[in-house]
Amino acid sequence: MRPTLKSLVGKRVHFIGIGGAGMSGLARIALSNSIVVTGSDAKDSSVVNALVALGARIATSHSASNVDGADLVVYSTAISASNPELERAHALGINVLTRAAALAMLMSESKSIAVAGTHGKTTTSSMLAVALQACGADPSFAIGGTITASGSNAHHGTGSIFVAEADESDGSFIEYHPFAAIVTNIEHDHVDYFPTPAAVEAAFRAFAETINLEGFLTFCADDSGASALAASMGQLMCISYGVSEGSDLVLDTIELLAMGSRARAIWHGKNIGFIELQVPGHHNLLNAAAVLATGLELGFSAPDLLQGLATYRGTGRRFELKGSVHGVRVIDDYGHHPTEIDVTLRAARRFAGDGRLIVIFQPHRYSRTVAFAAGFATSLSLADRVIVLEIYAASEKPIPGVSSALITDLMEKGEYRPNFIEVADSVIESAEPGDVIITLGAGDVSSLAPIIVDGLVRRFD
Repeated sequence: MRPTLKSLVGKRVHFIGIGGAGMSGLARIALSNSIVVTGSDAKDSSVVNALVALGARIATSHSASNVDGADLVVYSTAISASNPELERAHALGINVLTRAAALAMLMSESKSIAVAGTHGKTTTSSMLAVALQACGADPSFAIGGTITASGSNAHHGTGSIFVAEADESDGSFIEYHPFAAIVTNIEHDHVDYFPTPAAVEAAFRAFAETINLEGFLTFCADDSGASALAASMGQLMCISYGVSEGSDLVLDTIELLAMGSRARAIWHGKNIGFIELQVPGHHNLLNAAAVLATGLELGFSAPDLLQGLATYRGTGRRFELKGSVHGVRVIDDYGHHPTEIDVTLRAARRFAGDGRLIVIFQPHRYSRTVAFAAGFATSLSLADRVIVLEIYAASEKPIPGVSSALITDLMEKGEYRPNFIEVADSVIESAEPGDVIITLGAGDVSSLAPIIVDGLVRRFD
């Protein structure tokens, strides 16, 4: 029998891979509910240290004895079936849940809103949490990124709403059964799990079919995949947003600024005010429109929702300004799909103005690099200088003959340079006032951003 949150109070829950974005959020919520939290991760990190400060006991290695005495073990799909802690938990008969199942357990006790989509789900989830907070709702949330204003990726609120980022990468989001959901877009990705675009579309359809029929689906009318999904939903109420004429919430009078964006919102034909954001890009206006439409359908007021959106200051690793030194600005971003890179670099081009746009990109997974090499080459070509690091494997085994050179070979100005230190030194030495430097990718390329900022400080001091 699946446990409930109340049944775990005072009990011990062990998280294998506790430092991951999704797992750490669940651990935070568990700690705030007087649950004893232990965990393990392959390495120390700021996330692990923050959980320890909140009272968790965490080992920085995987050992079978770590699970001894636990009442429940939670693991992510990134954890191998041969992991010694997972094997020991099964041998001892300890109740074991996947991360998705554990999140579904938490969501089941609230009016849950699941935010899904190939791109934009972390930002949209974060915006929704901030907007609902401005409405006085104090939602619980579990998000795959850190909200800048709160410094947290999870919170156990006093309100009745639970906002959850719904990750489609392994199909496990069908566990959630939310009251309502947002689907920002549907595009082929996670090619290690979804061999074809049709497989991705089928997964989103299966997810949408789990939405409560008393609830609703909010979808982007500008996206063909999301629109096709909504058209197949039968009895479920579907709410559309976008610039497309006839949407339930239409954006017009759009202004894209260097570090912000603005658009008028028309709800069922009525002007309800302007969305004003402190984050750039047309894509972020669409994310905000999803939040506004969802909040309105939930019964919250337009002025409160718009005020909340205006206070949103971003999410970690989503066009995050890491430093500005002598007119050189350093940005870190999580973009790892050609579509994400395209919208990020278009926003970065406005931010750079007359300055150069310099990108350090790290491809994520061999399978994605093979599938989208041409798309990466095209989207990265929006920059003035592009340095491509070696592929971040994640949990994949290397594919013979596959390297980042597949991308740079298709580019006129792409540099394939695997050495992190050489890349940092090159960028630091060549930077000029007005330049924008972006570290881009879902792997450990983000570690270069503070190194570059420090190097620029030393150079220009």
